[in-house]
Amino acid sequence: MSRAPTVAEALARPHNGFSGLRLVLAVAVVVSHAFSVTSGNALDEPLARATGFTLGEHAVNGFFAVSGFLVAMSFDRRGLVDYLISRTLRILPGLIAATLVVSLVLGAAMSTLPLVEYLRDGGVWRFVRGTLTTFKSNASLPGVFTDNPYRSPLGTVWTLKYEVLCYLGVVGAGLLGALRSRWIAPLVVAGFALALLVADATRPDLPKGLETALRLPLIFAVGAALYTAREVVRLSAVPVAILGLACLLVRHGPFYRALLFVAEGYGTIWLGLSPWLARKVFDPKADLSYGIYLYGWPVQQSLHALWPGISALPLLLPALALTFPVAAASWYAIERPALRLKTRTLGRRTLGTIEPAGP
Repeated sequence: MSRAPTVAEALARPHNGFSGLRLVLAVAVVVSHAFSVTSGNALDEPLARATGFTLGEHAVNGFFAVSGFLVAMSFDRRGLVDYLISRTLRILPGLIAATLVVSLVLGAAMSTLPLVEYLRDGGVWRFVRGTLTTFKSNASLPGVFTDNPYRSPLGTVWTLKYEVLCYLGVVGAGLLGALRSRWIAPLVVAGFALALLVADATRPDLPKGLETALRLPLIFAVGAALYTAREVVRLSAVPVAILGLACLLVRHGPFYRALLFVAEGYGTIWLGLSPWLARKVFDPKADLSYGIYLYGWPVQQSLHALWPGISALPLLLPALALTFPVAAASWYAIERPALRLKTRTLGRRTLGTIEPAGP
């Protein structure tokens, strides 16, 4: 461990693997959803029974760890105004475009209603408003996916609510100077972990909503804590192995969830900053992860509506084949122009740090 690099030393390398890692995590979400989209039961996914969480949930955990790390770094290096503009232009344009494409193009094409009747239906505009204002992901469109196990056409946007809340938490921490301290973020991690332990101990049947409300901020805080303590925290496979073994030993105990989330947070940042991924090939300029995350679900929903009898694995290959070009279109037509607008707004040629897009 004493020879392992600190987080700060790893950050000083010319490249890192966060962009490539986010791409893998986004694909993992699509893989996971192939099971739930076709069956209506997330527990049909093999990893869910083995770990208590689906592959998609583990991938979202990784997203939040990366986001916590990079967003804390963004505020620390840039300040409030730069940070707010960056966050808004990275998340909102892609979400607006996805909402309009899914509701006005995909929905109109897949609806059982005539086009004029569909566009006049108030449910379409309630869907648009709910998605953009409250990140409502269980809303349906009139006549769309009526025979699918799930009717929601944008089933992944719910995580953006927690992402935005975490962004606001960073604003508060930054304005109070907490991001300059290496101790505040770990205390926040401890607070969420303790709350999760208490909830686990007092509620054996812990509601999924409560667990999620504690899980995602906890993992985001782990990522932020690793950034704020970057000068002293070392990155090594040893803690990853120890934490992983500990998770196996307490798999059915009250400490499992909190320990698992801390382990995944540290492991994700360790992997993203590992020397194996610190190469240009793992740091692509085109960041397709956000588009894959947004459009993977509606693509899979559409394929299942067209071929109702299709199972998870046969669905997966065509879903990925269609999702990648749609995500590329989102990047080149919407997301990258928004990033360029940001650089012009801030009067810079380049921003110099990674721009995380939320899950």
